[in-house]
Amino acid sequence: MSILVGRDSRVIVQGFTGKEGSFHAQRMIEYGTRLVGGVSPGKGGRRHLGRPVFDTVRQARAASGADVSVLFVPPFAAADAIMEAAEAGISLIVAVTEGIPVLDVLRVRAFLRRTSSLLIGPNTPGVITPGRAKVGIMPGSIHRPGRIGILSRSGTLTYEAVRQISDVGLGQSTAVGIGGDAVTGLSFVDGLKLFRADPETDAVVLIGEIGGTAEEDAARLIRDRYPKPVFAYIAGLTSPPERRMGHAGAIIEGRAGRAGDKARALSEAGAIVIPLPSEIGATVAARL
Repeated sequence: MSILVGRDSRVIVQGFTGKEGSFHAQRMIEYGTRLVGGVSPGKGGRRHLGRPVFDTVRQARAASGADVSVLFVPPFAAADAIMEAAEAGISLIVAVTEGIPVLDVLRVRAFLRRTSSLLIGPNTPGVITPGRAKVGIMPGSIHRPGRIGILSRSGTLTYEAVRQISDVGLGQSTAVGIGGDAVTGLSFVDGLKLFRADPETDAVVLIGEIGGTAEEDAARLIRDRYPKPVFAYIAGLTSPPERRMGHAGAIIEGRAGRAGDKARALSEAGAIVIPLPSEIGATVAARL
C-alpha cells in the first residue's frame, strides 16, 4: 500500500466542524479518502458533511474503527488533541496545526513514546498516497500514482517536487510532509526506513532546508548501504549566514544547520544532490 495511508485507512478529523476542518475534510472526501467521521467537543450526535460527529476521539474510534486522525485545532489545544488521539489508540496522527509551542510538542513526544502512535508534524501539509488516500491539505490534483517517494520539510517545495515528478511521467508512491517546525514527530530517517521497506517505492526525493540536523541524520542512514536511489534538494544554499529564516525548524546559529554542509553530507553519503528546485523532475527522470 506504499506507506502510512491507503485505501483501507479510516480517517477522522479533529476540529471537524470548524472552518478549516470542514474545508479540508470536504476536499479529502472528494479525493476518495475513507473519512469516517470527526470530533468536535460539544457537538456529538450531529452529522456534518454526511459523516457523524463525536465529542471525543475514543467515541469516534469505537464507532468507526478509525486508525488515522488529522488535526485542525488551534495551537493552544493541539497538544491535548494529539495525546487524546494517541490514548484512544489512533495509529497515525497528522498535525496540520502550526504554531504549537515547542514545549508542548516535547511533552507530546514524551507521551507518544509510551504508545504505538506515530505523529506526522506539526506544521505539516500531510500525507498522500495518490489515487488511494489524502490526509491533510496537499492538493490532490498534482499527484499521480507512481513509484517515487517524497519526503519534505517544506510544504510549497513538496508541491513543486510532486508536480515535476508527475510532469515527467513518474508519479509518487507516497508524498509526506514531515513538518517545518523545530521539533516534529516523523523524521527523515523514519520516512527513509519506511520507503526502504516499501516494494512500491523505487527511489526517494528528499527536500530539506537550513536549520537542525535532520538532513545530516538522513545522510548517516543513506551511507549505511541504503538500497534505493535518494535525490536531495536543500533549500537555503544562498541564505545569508547567521540569519533566522522561514520555518521554526529553519533557524541557523553560527555554522550549525547550514545548507552547504547538509548538501555535502548527503552527497558524500551517496545521495544525488540537485542544485536547483527547477531541476528535480528532470534529474530524477534522467537517473532512473
